[in-house]
Amino acid sequence: MLEGIYVDKILMYPETRAYPIKPQETAGLVVGTESFYRYSLRESTYPTLSIVDEISDGQGNVIPPGHYELALSDDRDFLIIIQSKKAIAIIPVFKVEVDMSQYEMVRDEKSLKREKKEQKEIAKTNKKRARAGMPPVNDEQDIYQEASMEYVPAGDYYLIRYERADVKAWGAFKAE
Repeated sequence: MLEGIYVDKILMYPETRAYPIKPQETAGLVVGTESFYRYSLRESTYPTLSIVDEISDGQGNVIPPGHYELALSDDRDFLIIIQSKKAIAIIPVFKVEVDMSQYEMVRDEKSLKREKKEQKEIAKTNKKRARAGMPPVNDEQDIYQEASMEYVPAGDYYLIRYERADVKAWGAFKAE
């Protein structure tokens, strides 16, 4: 118990914290010019896209096989393939669907009461944790997210499917 409290307290100092709270200056890059900031991507978690085959375009650019993050732009016009917070490919979106059934639940009287009750329980738990010197409970629920990519030989193109919470988007690009 003492060890857990000590570790949490010591990691709150910016000198010893593994991931500092404030953005750090990086050598050669001005903070805010990276593609992660340029496209104003707000969420910190995105679905993981696994690329199995090497993908190249006509100009000699290559995306090697691996695991990448897939993000949808704010205006939902394109998908962004991200590696280490850096955009490496931008794919146009041709279809977007939004599931509106979750928004109807928000106005429901029972769901509002249940949400208030959950918030009270979380607040009570966080008070107890604060007295013990522990970090607060994260009230954010897990978000369903999925990304997939498939090659369509009939049209000689790649189809990318993005799904995060209630938004689904499809993008495509021609194979070279």
